[in-house]
Amino acid sequence: MESALRPLEADFSRPPLEVVAALGGLSPEELADVLEIAQVMHHSLRPLWSPGLPRIAGPAFTVRTGRHDNLMFHAAIYLAKPGDVIVVEAGDDEAAIAGGNVCGIAQRNGVVGLVLDGVMRDVPEAKSLLFPVFGRGVSPIAAKRGGDGGVGVQVRCGGVVVDAGDVVVADEHGIVVVPRERAADVLAKARAKVEADAKLTPAEWQKRHRAGVEAALRLRGRSL
Repeated sequence: MESALRPLEADFSRPPLEVVAALGGLSPEELADVLEIAQVMHHSLRPLWSPGLPRIAGPAFTVRTGRHDNLMFHAAIYLAKPGDVIVVEAGDDEAAIAGGNVCGIAQRNGVVGLVLDGVMRDVPEAKSLLFPVFGRGVSPIAAKRGGDGGVGVQVRCGGVVVDAGDVVVADEHGIVVVPRERAADVLAKARAKVEADAKLTPAEWQKRHRAGVEAALRLRGRSL
């Protein structure tokens, strides 16, 4: 008699859709201004095709894979919900976690993009689909479906600790991660800063900027 199969656990809370959409209306730079450096992924994770790659924003569907293994990523494209961003901590940067066909499946299932701390292949196919992919690079080597890893688990991607349901905002200028429980607060702070900056004329901005530079120099015993 076969033992009972255990379903993968991938049940987690996501921020309200309107909060996710509003965060996506802000750039990574605008969000980084009110986030800690620890929430900004390293610049080595970059768009794998451009120009024209759109900004993406969505709850993180987190995945961890083993070395040369991508089974949990293949499972994730069926488990993720529409609007999610699949975020992968790969077990290596030699074998490709994803390819064109699976990106197509993910896209048809409503996934808005892939952020991969690893490599992928078939990038031209992802580009033809206009499916946004961010990663360390490309490799022609296909990973195997061995089974190591997990879904909906805490991962480290681009140097940032990411929990399932955190909001990822990414475009050609960078990738930021907004912790799920702080999403509304970060949104309010970023909006307030953007609105305040927009009210300044160039002359006012320069005056404030010079005053800030002079104040910082005085603290170091210097002046302009």
